[in-house]
Amino acid sequence: MGHLFSKKPQSKVTEQDKAVLQLKTTRDKIRQYQKRNEGTLEKDRQLAKKLLTDGKKDRAKLLLRKKKFIEQQLNNTDNQLENIEKMIQDIEFAQIEIQVVDSLKEGNESLKKINEMMNIEDVERILDETQEAVEKQREIDELLSGALTAEDEGEVEDELQALIADSVKKQLPDAPTAAENPEVELPDVPETLPGEAVKEVSKEKEERVALEAS
Repeated sequence: MGHLFSKKPQSKVTEQDKAVLQLKTTRDKIRQYQKRNEGTLEKDRQLAKKLLTDGKKDRAKLLLRKKKFIEQQLNNTDNQLENIEKMIQDIEFAQIEIQVVDSLKEGNESLKKINEMMNIEDVERILDETQEAVEKQREIDELLSGALTAEDEGEVEDELQALIADSVKKQLPDAPTAAENPEVELPDVPETLPGEAVKEVSKEKEERVALEAS
């Protein structure tokens, strides 16, 4: 089902993209115009002051009129910039909305295909078969558990304990032997049993007492 969610190839530049690019280009040109004329305004102001100092009032007034006209133009460009920025945002947001709608449409189509592959009848059939298999296994378990006698259960328990003991034994380390470690000296095995040794001591004591009495 991987092909259901495969991404579509990237689309080419749309008319909306071209419009946004054109608006941004115009915006940048207006900003350059503003920056250039803001520097001119300050120069004209300083020049008008110098003309007044030199007694050239008419020329100073003419220069101030020019300065006023440029200021009005700059105010107009501020409004134009505001409109352009709003237009760019509107177009970009509309493009996002289109992408959202396309994604929802594609997701809806994929969901429909999945639902067609897994219809209600198939799901119900699979659930029924699974339930039957569970019930059958339960019946087998009950038959097996009922077929064993108490003696059989005891033997099963003994075998289980033997397996557990064998598993524990395998996990414990083996005790070292003299053959594996020559340095370990084992005690000698006594030749007589403890009871026989006591009897011999008692016999020797009786013989000694008899000799002393004679």
